[in-house]
Amino acid sequence: MAAGIVIREQRGFLFHAAADAYRRLNGQMFRTPQEAQRAAEKLRLGKGSPVKRI
Repeated sequence: MAAGIVIREQRGFLFHAAADAYRRLNGQMFRTPQEAQRAAEKLRLGKGSPVKRI
């Protein structure tokens, strides 16, 4: 199951959730796609706050 997609924006990479489990990340901006991936993984594993605002 896909967590979501990231779209390149002027300020960074915008996360769009594809599954309800990742809704907390929807609309969050990340510096890199890898940061978005790490945040989704943390959310999936239930480890701390996955959101890192830029």
